[in-house]
Amino acid sequence: MEIESVKCECCGLKEDCTQDYTREVKAKFDGKWLCGLCSEAVNDEVSRGKNPFGMEEAVKAHMSFCRKSKSNPAVRVSDGMRQMLRRRSGDSSSSKKFTRSSSTSLVGDSSSFTLY
Repeated sequence: MEIESVKCECCGLKEDCTQDYTREVKAKFDGKWLCGLCSEAVNDEVSRGKNPFGMEEAVKAHMSFCRKSKSNPAVRVSDGMRQMLRRRSGDSSSSKKFTRSSSTSLVGDSSSFTLY
């Protein structure tokens, strides 16, 4: 089973995936490889509303959204998850200041996640 590093064509997040998984994702999204976060967003666009998008239109709309966003959507989601976990753990101390290191803003350039 060969593993390859692939980059999301929407947000730039890199993941290590099997070639079979990469082919499946590309087949579903008109030849484009999308990370899990972006694929969920695209699937949501396809299925919601009175006038749901077709897959091609939903992929294009999400790619446009990612280009317009000030920061990488994956980084924003991870920031939101971190805040949610802090609230759940009872860390409501307003005296603590948390900041993201400069390296985490490069999610699409240096980080990778493995899916098997």
